[in-house]
Amino acid sequence: MVGAMKAARIHAYGGPEVLRVEDAPDPAPGPGQVLVEVHATSVNPVDTKIRKGVLRAGLRYKMPRILGLDVSGVVIGVGDGVTRWKVGDAVWSSPGPKPQGTYAEQVCVAEGELGRKPDNLSHEEAASLPLVALTAWQALFDTAKLQRGERVLVTAGSGGVGTVAIQLAKHAGAWVATTCSARNAELVTALGADRVVDYRSEDFVDVLSDLDVVLEALGPAEMRRARKALKKGGRLVGISTGLPDKVKRVGPTLGLVATGVTMARHKIGARFCAGVKSSFITRRPDGAQLDELAALCEAGAVRPVIDRVMPLDDIVAAHTYSETGRARGKIVIAVR
Repeated sequence: MVGAMKAARIHAYGGPEVLRVEDAPDPAPGPGQVLVEVHATSVNPVDTKIRKGVLRAGLRYKMPRILGLDVSGVVIGVGDGVTRWKVGDAVWSSPGPKPQGTYAEQVCVAEGELGRKPDNLSHEEAASLPLVALTAWQALFDTAKLQRGERVLVTAGSGGVGTVAIQLAKHAGAWVATTCSARNAELVTALGADRVVDYRSEDFVDVLSDLDVVLEALGPAEMRRARKALKKGGRLVGISTGLPDKVKRVGPTLGLVATGVTMARHKIGARFCAGVKSSFITRRPDGAQLDELAALCEAGAVRPVIDRVMPLDDIVAAHTYSETGRARGKIVIAVR
């Protein structure tokens, strides 16, 4: 194929085996877009949800589809109107979900969704951070308005979002608690956690109280429980809606509707029954925030946590491992 790149695509929804590493057409940047040579990407839980078709009621993709929502690489072309970036710039991003994804040798990204790659990180290290770092930043600061001296709980602290959220909250001057298994206690303590709750032997609602903020990664059922640990006026931010379980039970369209109803009921119940503010968020692409995060990485306030680095040819194994839920930090895909 003339003008072809290697990419990991799906031609239908399904298990990890539907991912194929194959030739795909080289992308060309349109107005306001930047063409990036991909050096590394990573696997996020949302990638597996897209692959399974869990999100197809809200995100309708034409097949074949390149997956992937993280990239670290080098600019190799710019579209009309692009002024910030030039060929040769090292960049990173977590692009929006509509264009083709980042499991490829090249990807087009909107100019405003790109940030300057941290100078002190390799492309593999940098690719582990954009989606989870933006999620953590937007949950803690844009939504919860976390302040110095407040008490915050980050659930699933050894996961991708959790490992970054602990570091950001600690850097902001908060007292930080987190939940994880005993085998990950040393890791999260090294990241800055002041109190580690082993979820297998302790229940955080029994040992934590008067929290100002909870960042909840496990879904609406756990968010309802988390209200008990918050003080009146506290802020509860969820990054998981529980959509996959509902889709599995009733299908994508009804699952999306049921999830919306659950989220609305939860917000109302949190405000009027528990006296706390409850929000659900999804990551928003933001190049300016990535620039701020790059500065934090270069200052040593945020460091990547990588479980393993795998080649693009092993993308099926990478998705299979991601779905075990046992990864500490991120699974990185080396592309170049």
